[in-house]
Amino acid sequence: MFKVPHQVYTAEFKEAAAQRIKDGQGVSAVARELGMSTQTLRNWVKAFEAGKLNGPGAKVVTAEQMELSRLRAENKVSGQ
Repeated sequence: MFKVPHQVYTAEFKEAAAQRIKDGQGVSAVARELGMSTQTLRNWVKAFEAGKLNGPGAKVVTAEQMELSRLRAENKVSGQ
């Protein structure tokens, strides 16, 4: 088993993911599609509601890195 490296996302990405939950999509489905844990997504929704979504000093992940992460998660799910 290997350790998954820490992934950092842009505020816009987090906001879009949190908004999908607020719009009624399921946490599990959105988390699976984005390749992240449900707890991370729940934390983002909670922070979004409190207006504290992105902390200071956060690194930025490019759109290409986010897409690669999503595709890897999609491949992992479809490969099972």
